[in-house]
Amino acid sequence: MRIGIDARFYGPGSKGLGRYTQKLIENLEKVAAAGDDFYIFLRKENWDEYQPKNPHFRKVLANFSWYSFSEQWRMPLLVSQYDLDLMHFPHFNVPLYCPRPFVVTIHDLILLHFPTLRSTTLSPLFYRFKFWVYKKVIHLALKRARRILAVSKFTKEDILKNYPVAKGKISVIYEAADIPEEKSSSLDGKILDKYGIIKPYLLYAGNAYPHKNLENLLLGFREVSKERLNLFLVLVGKKDYFYKRLVKEAKNLDLKKVIFTGQVTDLELEEIYRNAEAYIFPSLYEGFGLPPLEAMARNVPVIASDHESLKEILGDNAHFFDAREPKNIAEAVLEIIADEEKKNALRKKGREWVKRYSWFRAAAETLEAYYQAKK
Repeated sequence: MRIGIDARFYGPGSKGLGRYTQKLIENLEKVAAAGDDFYIFLRKENWDEYQPKNPHFRKVLANFSWYSFSEQWRMPLLVSQYDLDLMHFPHFNVPLYCPRPFVVTIHDLILLHFPTLRSTTLSPLFYRFKFWVYKKVIHLALKRARRILAVSKFTKEDILKNYPVAKGKISVIYEAADIPEEKSSSLDGKILDKYGIIKPYLLYAGNAYPHKNLENLLLGFREVSKERLNLFLVLVGKKDYFYKRLVKEAKNLDLKKVIFTGQVTDLELEEIYRNAEAYIFPSLYEGFGLPPLEAMARNVPVIASDHESLKEILGDNAHFFDAREPKNIAEAVLEIIADEEKKNALRKKGREWVKRYSWFRAAAETLEAYYQAKK
């Protein structure tokens, strides 16, 4: 087969979607048959980040912005030049016209469930138009796709509930978390000093979109601080509009022990994970929930929202709480932070549990979905 992959999101700069695209391609290089040729469509920004290790993988420059008009008309023209048997779009932003058969990965339907103005910097009128376009684009993508890849059973059921047109075409393929080697680092302590991080601390790493529920986390941590005077809360994420708004909220609440690091490198994040007392994930909606799985892989006990997808992905290897109320967050944190036996049990269980997920297996199952789509 001749397979194209829209990798314009490739790399850590595009957060979870970028990591998914990167890990998928890296492992497809390992599982692909000799008779398959892959064309990896990249932007200038991530062109140098991907260096093929398999001679059957070739880079193609597709320097079109996501969700843009050029994506709608120039991307199809470029795809048509390569006589592809199949195109894979790892996100819902499939051009309205695609000249080749395609598969699409749906990570979640967050925009469908959280269509609030607090989730955007756009004007109300333009946001409503954007929301209408989103629903139209995802409906057409699901209708025309040969196969749909969902990252969890929860996401599959969510798709079917809202888009019955997807029935019979969905494959559930789980993401994974890399397990780092156990080794000491010469950077230990230096990275914490660089960002003003003081131990012991509770960690959250990720974006600050409203559904992540970080405002409730701040309110919950305010209650925790009354009993655990030495505990800090570290929030790792790029200081965009949503994080800047959260910084203001922390100041309004007079929270002195909340540390905002901004964006950090993967190496720095390893050290920040490794030294955390626990990882907290208060999200109200997730399609998969990769960050808490990554925390488990780094021996960090996880405290997580009891959202359906998180319970599916994390099993009984995290301490769950109802994240809709700040007092529940506070109670969960206090219960785990104070109990070394529970923390150690979560570390051990989480480290074993994360081994059930594999990027190599995800790539092999994705390749099988490509073959199914060609039939």
